Amino acid sequence: MGNLRFVAGDWGTSNLRLFLCDDSGAVLESAGGPGAADGHFADVFDSLVAKWTSHPEELPAVLCGMVGSSIGWIQAPYLACPARPEDIATACATLRDGHIRIIPGLSCRNRFDAPDFMRGEETQILGAMELQPALRQGRRLLCLPGTHTKWVMLEDGAVIEFLTAPTGELFTLLRDRSVLVRERGAAADSSAPAFRLGLAQVDRFSQAQVLHRLFECRSRSLDGELAPQQVASFLSGLLIASDIAGALDVFGNSIVVRAVHLIGSPELMELYAAGLGLQHYETRSTDGSLASVAGLAQVRRQLTRGSMANAN
Repeated sequence: MGNLRFVAGDWGTSNLRLFLCDDSGAVLESAGGPGAADGHFADVFDSLVAKWTSHPEELPAVLCGMVGSSIGWIQAPYLACPARPEDIATACATLRDGHIRIIPGLSCRNRFDAPDFMRGEETQILGAMELQPALRQGRRLLCLPGTHTKWVMLEDGAVIEFLTAPTGELFTLLRDRSVLVRERGAAADSSAPAFRLGLAQVDRFSQAQVLHRLFECRSRSLDGELAPQQVASFLSGLLIASDIAGALDVFGNSIVVRAVHLIGSPELMELYAAGLGLQHYETRSTDGSLASVAGLAQVRRQLTRGSMANAN
């Protein structure tokens, strides 16, 4: 156990994932626990890392996510964009005399002159740049699909601006709590004809607002065009196509190459890749879990280099 160096943690609202990493950032072991909304942070953290050390308060850790929010262990700041990787590392909040660092979120004023925020996704972005060094060069458009999908503009490795769309949250609410979808809890399928139909309908009538399309989830079922089990995929197609169309209208002219880099779960990246392909955009993908760990490890290395420089 002599090569153990630090704990990397992604502590969201619903779930906690801790990773015991060696000095290179390679994962040796992992553990899971309750999300930040449950509180009791010190007790939860100590109980999970107890199998790795008898002195949890001395084991270095780097954490990201809602653990640094107003409902978290400590409130980490929001760093204003543009933000470079080294800016993010130096703005970490500290606990236990610096043994625990919590990565700050990012903020910006988006293209619609509204405040926008992210917390947790900044670490995935850092990790994606570590895993895909080409992202550090030039202007790059990223998409992090999820409950609150983030569209992010990078320029030479700096986060310049971003835009949030609650696409996943809206899908879940409409699927499970509206009359539009009868099959509660049904998953969207990127290969389903109904999903492709939803994508195509938005593209076919690009002038239509998504509010004027949503009732089709029910009307096409009533008319017999869609079976009840197909409606969730159709709804997903409508929402994702609308999200993509809006984001490309905002950011599409800012990039040279018609390509979007996706960061997230394989299932969600498949859905967005299908929609972007319909708009003739290339996609590249980085698994969100791998990106989180790589980002946490990157911040750890930057903090270690900073400490060594200060010591000298």
